[in-house]
Parts: sequence; C-alpha cells; structure tokens
Amino acid sequence: MFRSLHMKLVLIMVLLIVALMTVVGAFLMNSVTVFYLDEFYSDMSTVLTDEQFVRDVTTAEEGETNSPEKIQAILRSYVGPLGVDSRTRNYYVLDGETAACLATSDDTGRQLDVTPNLSSALQGKEGYASDPGASYMDVAVPIQRGGAGYIIYLYDNRQTSQQLSDQLFTLILEALVFGLAISVLLSFLLSKTMIGPIERLTDGVRQVAAGDFSRKIEVGSKDEIGVLTENFNVMARQLRDTLAQVENERNKLDTLFLHMTDGVVAFSHRGAVIHANPAAGRLLGLPVDATTTYDDLFADVAPFYDVLSMDKAPGYLTGSRKMEDRFLELTLAPFDKESPDSGVLVVLHDVTAQRRDEEMRKEFVANVSHELRTPLTNIRAYAETLADSGNELPEKTRNGFFTIILNETDRMTHIVQDLLTLSRFDSGRGELTFAPFSFLAATEQVCQAVKLEAERHNHTLTLRCPKRLPDVVGDRDRVVQVMMNIVSNSIKYTPDGGHIDMKVGRTDTSVWLEVDDDGIGIPAPDRERIFERFYRVDKARSRQSGGTGLGLSIAKEIVDRHHGVLQLVDKDGPGLRIRLELPIGGPGHEG
Repeated sequence: MFRSLHMKLVLIMVLLIVALMTVVGAFLMNSVTVFYLDEFYSDMSTVLTDEQFVRDVTTAEEGETNSPEKIQAILRSYVGPLGVDSRTRNYYVLDGETAACLATSDDTGRQLDVTPNLSSALQGKEGYASDPGASYMDVAVPIQRGGAGYIIYLYDNRQTSQQLSDQLFTLILEALVFGLAISVLLSFLLSKTMIGPIERLTDGVRQVAAGDFSRKIEVGSKDEIGVLTENFNVMARQLRDTLAQVENERNKLDTLFLHMTDGVVAFSHRGAVIHANPAAGRLLGLPVDATTTYDDLFADVAPFYDVLSMDKAPGYLTGSRKMEDRFLELTLAPFDKESPDSGVLVVLHDVTAQRRDEEMRKEFVANVSHELRTPLTNIRAYAETLADSGNELPEKTRNGFFTIILNETDRMTHIVQDLLTLSRFDSGRGELTFAPFSFLAATEQVCQAVKLEAERHNHTLTLRCPKRLPDVVGDRDRVVQVMMNIVSNSIKYTPDGGHIDMKVGRTDTSVWLEVDDDGIGIPAPDRERIFERFYRVDKARSRQSGGTGLGLSIAKEIVDRHHGVLQLVDKDGPGLRIRLELPIGGPGHEG
C-alpha cells in the first residue's frame, strides 16, 4: 500500500501533524501543571512568611487557652490571599506533635495523610516541597504559640488544575483532527504535482538502463525536479562518452596485457584458466590454454581454495619457483570474492636478474672482508713495532702518527669483523647455538662490564630487575653482544654526567630489557632507519665515537633470528629508550 509515492507523502504529512500536535500538547499541558504548582507555592510563601501574619499567629494573649481557635480566626481573615475555598483548597490547624486536626475549613471531615511536607513540619522544619506527579499540593509550617507547638497546613486537591488540563486536551484533540484533514488534502495535491515529472524521469531511466542514451527528457520546470531532470540528461550524455572511453581503455589494457613481460594467469572459481598472456607460458615453459587448470600449474605453491577463500590481510599469498635457468616470484590473490564469477589471479615475475645481483653483492662483501683482513693485520703489526723501536722522528710526532694508525686500524678491523658477521648471516652460515641460559645473569654481566666505562664519563648507571626470571632459550653470547651494543651506545652518546637506566622484566611468554638514557637521542625522521646497515644519524659524531653504522644492524639480525623484538620506545623528555624482548622458549615459542 505504501510503496506508492502518493501514499508516502500523505503518510509523512499525517505523521508530521500528529508528532507536532503531540509535542505541543505535551508541552502546554506540562506548562499548565508547572505554572499552577509555582503559583500555589509562591502565594503560600508570600502569605505564610509575611511579618504581620507571622506575628499574628505566633503572638498569644496572656492566659490564652484557645490558641487553635485564635489561629483559625486569623486564617479566616487570609482566605483570599491563600485561595482557600473550602472545596478544592482548605487550611488545617494541627497539633505540632501528633498532627491531630484541631481546627479546619474542611467540612467533609477528610482524614489527613502524613505527606512529606507534613512530616517535615512534625520535625520542626517548613514543608514547601513540590511534587509534580502527586495528586495534591500542600504546605506545612510549624509555629509556636503560647508555649505550645502547632502546624498550619494548607492542602489543595488540584481539581482546578486537572479540569484546566482536560479542557486543554480536548482543544488539542480537536485541533489535531482538523489539522489531519487539511494535511491529507494538501498532501494529495502536492504529490500529484510532483509525481508527473518523476514518472517521466523514471521512463527515461528505463531507456538508459536498456542502453538507449539518445533519449532526452523535456524539462518542464525550474524547481529541484527540473534540475534533477536536466542533470539526468547531462548524465546520460556523460555516460555515453564514458562508455566509449572505457572501451578505448580496455583495448589499451588488452594490448598491454598481451605484451607485458610479467606473466598473468586468471582462473575461474572452479580452477579453470579463463585468461593468460603469452608471457605466462614463456616463463612457465609450457603452454597455458583453456584445458589447463590451477592444480596443473600452482598446486605446489598453495591450494586453490585456500587462495580463493582468503579473507585476512594482506589479501594475497606469495611464493617462488626455480626453473632451470630462472627464478620466478608468484603473487596469488582472489578477485570478486563476493561474486559468483570469483576466481584467482596469479602474477609471475622473473627475478632472475635480482637474484643474481643479490648473490654477487653477498659474494662481494665476503671477498672484500676476506681480502682486507690480512693487510690490516700486517699494518697493525708494523705500526706496533715502529711505536716500540722507532726514534728518528720527534717523540710527540711519532706517537701522534702511531696513535692515528692504531685507531684507524682498529676501526677498519671492526668494520671488517662486522661485515663478516653480516655476510655470514646473509649467506645462512651465521648459525646460532640455542641453549637455555639465565637472562638475568646475562644482564647483570653486561651491567658489570660497562660499569667502569660509565664511571669514566661520570654517568649514573642503574639496574632494576626482579629477583627471579625464567631461563631463556637462545644464543647467550649473541644476546650479550646485543645487550653490550645497546648499553655501550647509551654510554657513548650521553653527555658526561648523564643517567643510564637498565630495567628488566617479563610477560607471560617473553623477557625484556629496556635501556633508558637522557642523552642526545635520535630525531624523529631518523628513528625508522637506525637499523639499516651503515646508517648513522650524525656521521661526524659517530666517527669520533668509533661507530661503524653496523652495530645495530647486527643486533637487529641477531634478535630477528631469535624471533624477538628490538625497537625504540616512545618516551617523554630527552634521550632514548630501546627495548629488547625475547621469547622465553626460543624461536617458534612466541605465544
């Protein structure tokens, strides 16, 4: 019934009028109630706190024995300001201790309930509390007269307020019926005016959906529907032009796909080949046609349905394949996973040249390191001999030259050793010896080893650690090497008189060491690159400190082989905080 736009507009107008009248009615009725309450308590407070009234009801004559009748007589003189009419509003003079009625304007003999205000008056406090939800209004004021306690109690049954609310509700209901009749009439007229252009627009949309872009809808108005119609005509022209451009781009992509050097093979959701470019067959060394299936080509890389149903990041799988004279990298990813026409796309990239270059680079580093080691050893031996026996040069000059030779020799030896270490790791020969060892003892050993160096720079070195930690499975010597590198860097790059704080702890599955200093720190742009080989933040300062730019690279390689984490930790203030974390059970036991 309400699928028609006519009926929807009518329903909207009706709901709008009903909602508006409901809100207005609720607001007016609530306002009347609040106004009546405020007026009542304002009038009562004005009279009951008036100095003359208070003096009259509290001042007793000498030897007075009929105080309730005196108070009642006073209240009668104030029935006008108090609004007492003996029908909806009455006054009562009550005993101050028992609340027994001693005098009243109420002839019905109604029994009084103990209300919160009356309860307050019995405790000696004035009762002016207002409760909008109650069916009555009352005020209770305790007084003392002639040495006795009394309560002046005003009670209103809110009949007047209820009658006014009922009349207002009737008025609102009549206005609602009248408004609904007008809204239905106007909505029918409005919908008739709007539906005609929309129906013409709908007919034009059907033709465009059928592929006819030549139809132009006439614009009969300048309102929003007219603007919509004009924009539809523009859209139809642009859609026609866009489809022509898409067809042109598809032809370009077909040409590119045909001649690209990377191989591409697309499989249907059943694993059959639906498309393959010539490069795919050339790289695989076999024909790829409609009779070929995924299992024929890539079953050894990953099962087809594992790739097709993949829903975790990054959304693709990678693999590799070694052919007779080349290396291939494979990328397998699903496409149109939510569509019945889903499938798998495999891209083959020839990385033979990159692999060859990588092998040459590794071999070059290894050869250079090996060739430099022997001459460097000889240079140091001759320099030490000259330092011990040479007397032809002035002593100061000779010692200065020899010191430089020795320092540079040491530096080059460190570089060669670091290069050899990295070369072993790159070639897979840098094997680690995993065995259980005490992480806590290793940390204490490192702290003791660098203590003298820290004192030489007037640093404050502290170690905070628990009394017990579980043993860790790893290569102890390599882990100590990482710790020494971290702590030595903190000592080296912290100005004299600084603070280096070593803190040890554990999680459920790992142990960790954090080294925190207040040294020169690392600028934000350089923080992501400090683990790169030969990368130094301040090259001049690093050379003065003997840095090679390889220490942290080696440390990161060692930690990665332990399946641990070596990272910078954000901190407030100057300096640097670096964290080493290792799985307790060794590689493969991260938890």
